[in-house]
Amino acid sequence: MRAVVLVGGFGTRLRPLTSATPKPMLHVGNRPIIEHLVAGLARGGVTEVVLALGFRPEPFMEAFPDSICAGIPLLYAVEPEPLDTAGAVRFAAEFAGIDDTFVVANGDVLTDLDVAGLIGAHRSNGAEATIHVYPVDDPSAFGVVEFDDTGRVLRFVEKPRPGESTSNMINAGTYVLEASVLDRIPSGRKVSIERETFPALVAEGRLYAYPEVVYWLDTGRPEQYLQANLDLLDGLRANPLPGAHNDAAKRFRRSVVADDAIVHDSASVVDSVVLAGADVGAGATLLRAIVAGKVGAGATVCDAVIGADGVLVEGGELLSGRLPAVD
Repeated sequence: MRAVVLVGGFGTRLRPLTSATPKPMLHVGNRPIIEHLVAGLARGGVTEVVLALGFRPEPFMEAFPDSICAGIPLLYAVEPEPLDTAGAVRFAAEFAGIDDTFVVANGDVLTDLDVAGLIGAHRSNGAEATIHVYPVDDPSAFGVVEFDDTGRVLRFVEKPRPGESTSNMINAGTYVLEASVLDRIPSGRKVSIERETFPALVAEGRLYAYPEVVYWLDTGRPEQYLQANLDLLDGLRANPLPGAHNDAAKRFRRSVVADDAIVHDSASVVDSVVLAGADVGAGATLLRAIVAGKVGAGATVCDAVIGADGVLVEGGELLSGRLPAVD
């Protein structure tokens, strides 16, 4: 089984962390998000992953110079121009010569999904496409899926307006597709799988849902990215990667600290993430913070993000917000 993983987005909601680093290359624990994701696919029987790349492909190639991630061979399909979700799937699949059933995954989702179970349900239903669906309290920022008792999808509504759908089951970002879906995706333009391809499959009764309530998190915003790291520390992941915890974090309370970050012994680091290259000065305080830049001595960072180019001066305070500021 082969998989296409969509990693070509700009990571706008995570800036400034993603100003120079693609979102799937940000670390959760001591491993990049993409490695956690590929390991989950491998447990489900995936034997090769095609990375659908666009924005900054170089960090992926530099991180995996032997084209192996979590023990799985990688192929790099670099879009000549942004093609949106369905366009990216078609480009990557054709680049890799995929002509049979395959898996698609969003590159910013962390989940303990039973991928083999998803594939099995897809085949049992004779579906052309099957989506993992997951319940959330507020589905308005997602694709909402309405389906019957057999799993057949009756309606797919991307980012519904209030009252537009009664379902709280969302598209959780992992799919199984037949190769025939590629023929439904026009070439030469941007095509959204959520707004065009899935609704067309629904109209023909060819799209199915696979509901499974397991660990699932969209890491697209700073608070979610921080939560992903804390969840790993709290032991909420069913299959954590070996070495995902690092020894440096033992000096601090419920925090992840990169091995090559500089954190002075007198600094207080609580419920936070300190990324590679960060420098946290003596007597500084971090609380629910994500830091990739420099925090001066005695400074305080709370509920805030400091990117790699961010500098908080000695004794300064950043209480919420982002540094450098983003539009």
